[in-house]
Amino acid sequence: MRDYPTPPFPSQPQTVPGSQPKMDPVPDCGEQTYVGHGRLEGKKALITGGDSGIGRAVAIAYAREGADVAISYLDEHEDAEETKRWVEAAGRKCLLLPGDLAQKQQCHAIVEQTVAEFGRIDILVNNAAFQMAHETFEEIEDEEWVKTFDTNITAIFRICKAALPSMPKGSSIINTSSVNSDDPSSSLLAYAATKGAIANFSAGLAQLLAKKGVRVNSVAPGPIWTPLIPATMPDEAVKNFGSSYPMGRPGQPVEVAPIYVLLGSDEASYISGSRYAVTGGKPIL
Repeated sequence: MRDYPTPPFPSQPQTVPGSQPKMDPVPDCGEQTYVGHGRLEGKKALITGGDSGIGRAVAIAYAREGADVAISYLDEHEDAEETKRWVEAAGRKCLLLPGDLAQKQQCHAIVEQTVAEFGRIDILVNNAAFQMAHETFEEIEDEEWVKTFDTNITAIFRICKAALPSMPKGSSIINTSSVNSDDPSSSLLAYAATKGAIANFSAGLAQLLAKKGVRVNSVAPGPIWTPLIPATMPDEAVKNFGSSYPMGRPGQPVEVAPIYVLLGSDEASYISGSRYAVTGGKPIL
């Protein structure tokens, strides 16, 4: 087993949405370690928030498993180009789709462009998210609350609805929830509320789409070391990030990617309506 970084981590404030190369330590997205086994050979995937963190790790894993990948992201062009480089190094196609998913037209556009390029969508990974930490309820502005919901949950509804006509029988939708869906952090009130909504939405949608042969599941990561952490959380929280979890450290994006591979593969043909915890020992029951 590899040794992964443990806190304390150095001070490293960033502006939203954050940049992966500026992080210390730099997150491990499997660039040097993930080995594919052809489990997604020939599949076409659309991943939101695919420029860095969990999204990048999933993109790299999918490419090495044989899938072509479309990556939606806000405006982190340098990070997105680096992800594209790793996907193409695996011999797969990569389509970059910048834009704000809080906007309805962008949700439709990423689906349209992916289908135009790849012909269909076999795996849809809704992973993009926004969060901001606040110590008091009064600090949360109305605009920020709406932005968090539009980005984290309304976009998933819109993208799923737009993508469904281009998803053949046997396709998979995987939505990124969070440990916050089970154990909400008061300092991440808006974010935690959306993650609970994602878990509930995924479970309900799985039942609606079962007869169409489209599976829906959610993944609930615990503290994962991604650019969103130094960009949205106070210095002290970043310093000790993940230390309160049983393994005593945050997870790395590469440690989350394998469950997305399983759920996107034909091996998971009877798995739908479930939520999978990747939480370093903290149970979700």
